Amino acid sequence: MNVTVEPLAPCKKLLRVELDVKSVDEAFETVTRNFQKEAALPGFRPGKAPKDMVLKRYGAEIRDETRRTLISNHYREALKQNNIAPVSQPDIEEIQFEKGQNLIFSATVETKPEFELPQYKGLPAKLEAKQVTDADVNNAIDLLRGRHATYQAVDRELRMGDVAVIQYSGRSEGQPLTQFAPTAKGLTEQTGFWLELKTGEFIPGFCEQLVGARAGDKRVVQVEFPADFVSKDLQGRKAEYDVLVTEAKEKLLPEVNDEFAGKYGAANVEKLTIAVRENLENELKFSKSRSVRQQIVQHLLQTLNFDIPESVLAQETRNLVYDLVHQNTKRGVSKELIETQKDEIFAAASANARERVRLAFVVQRIAENENINVEQEDVLRQVRMVAAMNSIPEAEILKNLNQNGLDDMVRQALHEKTLRFLEENAVVTETPPAS
Repeated sequence: MNVTVEPLAPCKKLLRVELDVKSVDEAFETVTRNFQKEAALPGFRPGKAPKDMVLKRYGAEIRDETRRTLISNHYREALKQNNIAPVSQPDIEEIQFEKGQNLIFSATVETKPEFELPQYKGLPAKLEAKQVTDADVNNAIDLLRGRHATYQAVDRELRMGDVAVIQYSGRSEGQPLTQFAPTAKGLTEQTGFWLELKTGEFIPGFCEQLVGARAGDKRVVQVEFPADFVSKDLQGRKAEYDVLVTEAKEKLLPEVNDEFAGKYGAANVEKLTIAVRENLENELKFSKSRSVRQQIVQHLLQTLNFDIPESVLAQETRNLVYDLVHQNTKRGVSKELIETQKDEIFAAASANARERVRLAFVVQRIAENENINVEQEDVLRQVRMVAAMNSIPEAEILKNLNQNGLDDMVRQALHEKTLRFLEENAVVTETPPAS
């Protein structure tokens, strides 16, 4: 077999493979004998039909099978001989194939990027020296109390923390907001809308202007939609709302006692407090780990610059577009609004995909360099993580895991294990907490 390799572009090569006529004819003979063993022709027992009759009856199938076998086997051999690692299915062009002739075919192959690994052990990272405080624990318990809050109508002026039940209509430049954002009907007009008066709630600056109002009062509220507002058409736009407060309600939180602790599976308040502190400490540990990893990844990607395979980038972009659309749909964003933002969604997915693909190749190379391998427990840990993130039982994921899904779990587990290795080998410096 003779193989020539021609670079076509970064991460793309052209292999031209030529196989001598002797090997081609031997392959034809082998495939013909296999067909002869299985052939069932009238007047002959299976496997006893003459070769010429088998060729006459199955000639086209024998030719196709020989071609597939030769090209598949010698494509893989050509990759091995030239140390080429493909990242997608090849584009194969048959140039010459007949019995009694050399086989000639070409394969256009996308390959892994080539780059030199930088120093990846001992990378610097900074962390704020945070600790879980009693105030943090108390705030977390207050959040738990909020889940069981009751609301009592009050005959007094509204204060921050109260709930205003309101009716409103909004306009900008004298026109309803739907003139500028057709999908923003809920932001233009509502009745019976419950609004907890908290800084930044609903539209920034809206709640503060209702403080002091009583049930039955009317207010004109002036706002400016922030530059990152969810509706692109309203970003930075000034608006005016006519608001009628139909009810004023006080938010009542339950007393923290053993009965309340029992709602969260704790025997008493002390046990609940301990559990809340442990959860906060785990969250802080996770947050610190994520920060270190983000700094490591940023350092690696800033240090390296290399081209990536187009097909891998395209597939990752499609995956991220699907994920973004799925997440927005789960959050209740309408299909119409998603459609208006499709260009922004694709641009965000494309940029994010490029970084993720580059990181994946870097992490893979580090894993190879450090002989990091995936064990069964690593895959099971990954399954547990996916199950927790998606609120799906582990057993259900394992039951429905096909080979492609298993391969994906192995890749994710290797990625996670390698990032953990980089984190463990980073040089972390703690800084005073921000004031």
